[in-house]
Amino acid sequence: MFPWRWLALLALIPLSLSANAGVKVKLTQKGLDFGRELFVASLQEKLMTIKVPDISGTERVDPIGKVHYSLTEMRIVKLGLPSSAIGLVPGTGFTMTITNAFLSLHGKWRVKYLRFIKDSGSFDLAIKSLSITTSISLRSDETGRPAVAVASCATTLGGVSIKFHGGASWLYNLFTRFIEKGLCSSLQKQICPLVAESVSSMNQFLKTLNVLAPLDRYAEIAYPMVSSPEISNSSIGLNLKGEFYNIGNHMEPPFSPAPFFLPNQEQSMLYIGLSAFTANSASFVYNKAGTLSLKITDDMVPRSSPIRLTTNTFGVLIPQIAKLFPGLMMVLQLKMTKDPLSSIEANKVTVDAKSSLTAYAILANTKLAPLFVLNLDFSVSARVNVVGNKLAGAVTLNRLDMSLGKSYVGDFKVGSLSNIFQIVLKWVVLPTVNVRLKEGFPLPSLGKINLKNTQLQILKGYIMIGTDLQNSG
Repeated sequence: MFPWRWLALLALIPLSLSANAGVKVKLTQKGLDFGRELFVASLQEKLMTIKVPDISGTERVDPIGKVHYSLTEMRIVKLGLPSSAIGLVPGTGFTMTITNAFLSLHGKWRVKYLRFIKDSGSFDLAIKSLSITTSISLRSDETGRPAVAVASCATTLGGVSIKFHGGASWLYNLFTRFIEKGLCSSLQKQICPLVAESVSSMNQFLKTLNVLAPLDRYAEIAYPMVSSPEISNSSIGLNLKGEFYNIGNHMEPPFSPAPFFLPNQEQSMLYIGLSAFTANSASFVYNKAGTLSLKITDDMVPRSSPIRLTTNTFGVLIPQIAKLFPGLMMVLQLKMTKDPLSSIEANKVTVDAKSSLTAYAILANTKLAPLFVLNLDFSVSARVNVVGNKLAGAVTLNRLDMSLGKSYVGDFKVGSLSNIFQIVLKWVVLPTVNVRLKEGFPLPSLGKINLKNTQLQILKGYIMIGTDLQNSG
């Protein structure tokens, strides 16, 4: 279990510093404490691996003279890190402080004195009031992912006690202070390197941050930073690009993100704000890829529908169709004429779309005969929700306006087709769209950190998700 999985949301340094953010992230003090607990648990595990080298030496002990001693097979048997705190350094990084830590060490001793007398036994060393203070710097690697390093580390050892068991233990008790000094020095030299090792080893995990997350064979979403982290005394703010791209062709859309700001809320560990720019970049990408076009055939219309895609059905409203093309099946080709445009207001997400719809009769030789072209201007309401680490949604029809673009069967009143195409949109087009929206797209995340207790608010200009974090690794 890696303790620093939360840190990827702390440490992104920008590759570019000019654009507004499409997505904003804020890690609160509650989120920092979540990371601190994971770090302390992992550091404790790391410190248990301390290897204490054998110690040997000679001391003069009155009245017997020189005593040769050795301490071997030393190992940590107990270690506790009961008190810790994380503090932010605005604009720089953060510090991690561990206090009142303690450890116990067990080992064996051997002694030789008066040239021929040998003895052996065991001993226990206890250290109390151990403290570790680490300053950690944040930077970005060449891919826009975070990288961390220890800027400074200091340790202090408080009370130390050592007790020898068996044999001539009384001899050791005569020069305990020399042994305590040697053991404490050996331990102290290993603590900061292990802390640095723990911090450095997290960089491999930080590479799992989804700076570029694939969605399907058409698109991916990018979450690199567009400005430096906004580090205050109580939270970390990140400005992410939050933009959809065609795979292999990162073309910028003809619009930019509008500035927005997350409110000062602290109830959740993490807040994620997604602007309309992110949704509109998705429209730009998918429309450019041609995936927003839809070929509608009769087998896509529910069997329960009274409306069928046949010239007989449409001939009731447009008699010329039945006369020119009696008893034929039809196909409709829907194509967006402009990228759908999303707007976000308080408690409301709306998508406006302009499209053309061409109706064809399917001739006996399977060739298509055009019947008419309609201009469709429709609006849908979007419901959004968080599923796992993804944002998903669904849309429902608000309104539909139609006008005649071109007729191949003579003049007719477009209004007569309103009910038919409302059914087509509600029963065919929008359900097809909702299948894709139900799958959702990934939110900024890393590794096996999951979102839980999510709350979603629709505010003016953006959607805000408040969430706690859970380590499933």
